[in-house]
Amino acid sequence: MEFSCQDFKVGKCGGQKVVDGESMPLVLNPAEPCENRVDSLLESLEKNKEWFEKMIIKNSAVLLRGFNVENAKEFNDIIEVLGWEDIRYVGPAPRTHVYKRVWTANEGPLSEFIYYHHEMVLFKESPKKVILFCEVPPPEGGETPFVPSFKITERMVEEFPEAVEEMEKKGLKYTFSAPSKSDVGSMRGRGWEDAFGTSDPVEAEKRANGLGMEVEWLPNNGMKTILGPRKLTRVFEGRKGRRMWFNTLVGMHGKEISSATMADGSEIDAGVVKRCGEIIEDESIQFKWEKGDVLFLDNMALFHGRRPSLPPRKVLVATCK
Repeated sequence: MEFSCQDFKVGKCGGQKVVDGESMPLVLNPAEPCENRVDSLLESLEKNKEWFEKMIIKNSAVLLRGFNVENAKEFNDIIEVLGWEDIRYVGPAPRTHVYKRVWTANEGPLSEFIYYHHEMVLFKESPKKVILFCEVPPPEGGETPFVPSFKITERMVEEFPEAVEEMEKKGLKYTFSAPSKSDVGSMRGRGWEDAFGTSDPVEAEKRANGLGMEVEWLPNNGMKTILGPRKLTRVFEGRKGRRMWFNTLVGMHGKEISSATMADGSEIDAGVVKRCGEIIEDESIQFKWEKGDVLFLDNMALFHGRRPSLPPRKVLVATCK
């Protein structure tokens, strides 16, 4: 599918890579200098909704740059003009509601690296799109790196065919422990009361079960959730039959508050997990923010994360079906 929209001009950005012939991210700038306003952008998106969504699936990441998006309201206007249904975030990251469909991204300490992940990868329904808006770019660091998931599958199958086959056959099981109250001093510090919207343990467990989780209660009133079996890889419609590494094996294996094992409880070779992490890093695309950027990620196709940074850094997020 060739680029064929006269309302945008293709640009470039630092860290951009070509993967299987497609630019990641595809950078879209105003077609003319006089069209660098949000109202012009909204008109262009309204006229080209179907085309724009095809570009996200084709390139996995699309960056709108140079349109002078200023705040959460204007970011929300962009989300709403595209007509995609909202999906509520469920997960360990501490977040704050900002405006309508807009939330803060992970509010964990900027000094910490948020590991690569598909958003809500462990739940029955994951967002198809993760959209990020940079209101305040960091003075140093703070990139949002992303990784084409199918490349990880290709390389893991090449290096560890037997291990991949076993994990595919058995499936994976994960555990995660959360406190009752949120701890914004941790990038995984969201409490179960906030996550499930209730302080009633009975109701929280019911809601967790509805999302496909089993629950164990801890002595400190914390909640341990158990998820599995989950698939190692998945193939999604419209994405060239690519086998996505749609899991959080590296991010949860052997951690203090989380674990990842085979679904039957057998351990996964730590050397395999370590090498997988190296492959993910090697395939990553290091995207550096500029003020007003709006980045659309195909959550079915990409991992994303956050590099440590100096303050201030303000990136907002919306998740859509």
